Amino acid sequence: MPSTAPPGSSVEASTARHLHHLLAAEQRRGRLPSVAAGIVRDGGLAWSDAIGTLDGRVDGVVADVDTQYRMGSITKTFVAVAVMRLRDAGRLDLLDRLEDHVPGSQLGGATIAQLLSHGAGVQAETNGPWWERTPGGDWDALAGSSVGQRFRAGRRFHYTNIGFAALGELVARAHGAHWFDVVRRDVLEPLGMGRTTMRPDGKAAQGLAVHPFADVLLPEPEHDAGAMAPAGQLWTTVQDLARWAAFTGGDTAEVLSADTLAEMYEPHTIADNPGQPWTTAHGLGWQVWNVDGTRYAGHGGSMPGFLAGLRVDVETGDGVVILTNTTSGMGLVAPELLKAFLEREPRTPEPWHAAGDAGVLDLVGTWHWGPSVTVAKAVGDHLVLGEPGQARGSRFAPAGEDEWVGLDGYFTGEPLRVVRRPDGTASHLDLASFRFTRTPYDPEADVPGGVDEGGWR
Repeated sequence: MPSTAPPGSSVEASTARHLHHLLAAEQRRGRLPSVAAGIVRDGGLAWSDAIGTLDGRVDGVVADVDTQYRMGSITKTFVAVAVMRLRDAGRLDLLDRLEDHVPGSQLGGATIAQLLSHGAGVQAETNGPWWERTPGGDWDALAGSSVGQRFRAGRRFHYTNIGFAALGELVARAHGAHWFDVVRRDVLEPLGMGRTTMRPDGKAAQGLAVHPFADVLLPEPEHDAGAMAPAGQLWTTVQDLARWAAFTGGDTAEVLSADTLAEMYEPHTIADNPGQPWTTAHGLGWQVWNVDGTRYAGHGGSMPGFLAGLRVDVETGDGVVILTNTTSGMGLVAPELLKAFLEREPRTPEPWHAAGDAGVLDLVGTWHWGPSVTVAKAVGDHLVLGEPGQARGSRFAPAGEDEWVGLDGYFTGEPLRVVRRPDGTASHLDLASFRFTRTPYDPEADVPGGVDEGGWR
């Protein structure tokens, strides 16, 4: 066990030892031939480590953070970004049907948004042999194999690899090029992700299955999945996946706008299991988690011989990546690594400074929506009514003179207008037709429906 932090690490030695211990314990518990992981902070690897050998044998080649592993379904996030780039360029709308861009399949009635969020009701897998272990054909062969829908589009979450095969074909037809050539040119190269490839290249782990009742190994096949490749084909390293984690945390290097990335994280479908509280949803190509009020984005990945994980706190950008070459066995060590890192090395709060705008002082303080009491505060550039996340509390961003727009909860996207008296003082707030007045039902504030002439009694 190392006594100091690994080279290039920015964590304390004691933190590095603890994270190494967690990873080593998981490698042994799960009988993982090899496993490589990294913690991302401020756009770079704060810590990384690798344990085991590429073929699972004691005298094999030792894994490191530049070892390639198959990332499985994390591939879907790259395809989704390519689709959203088309949307941002005005070349498609998320409400377009697949048929509008890729005609001739039984999936044509599903919208692009539904396919991205696994809400199209499309069947999960192919009708042919186990596609993850057999070479794949082209899109025409896949579409001609009667793949279709299991549920009405928009009804429910139903995870679908077929849906992302369709989205990969959409990207290819829009650009007149192979979908991966588009991803490489428009996403990977601008981000410097040169070790993310379609097939293993250079130092790469062998995909392995570990016998459930004996310490013996079985090599898993490696192949080109053809039309199904957009669902889980790509190979990567901890170093490259850490750059994708930084992207996930907002460091997009202009590959995608911040607003579009945030849009992709908005939950569209809920992964609902009866009898279990739900914490996982799907946005536009991304898994999103709500764990004790903290929002994470990322994706899991699995292919025969490989497991992978990517999870990032979307507010702070702190995240974790992990890759291993086994078909099954890895537990929840990825979030455990991130939790341990955050407990031992929490972010230092930024110093407070008086940087507020005195021009909004006439808007802060107590307001009344009918008889209810709401407190308005100025926090940074925002006007905050109530407590965001509680009841109808929301932040509002300036949208013009005496105009604001809601950012949270019930009032997201809704307009707030300050109505002033002839002398310029604030009379009331008009929020999506509701009146907020300085006193309950102020008769001089044009309360809709009027105020009883007899007043309070």
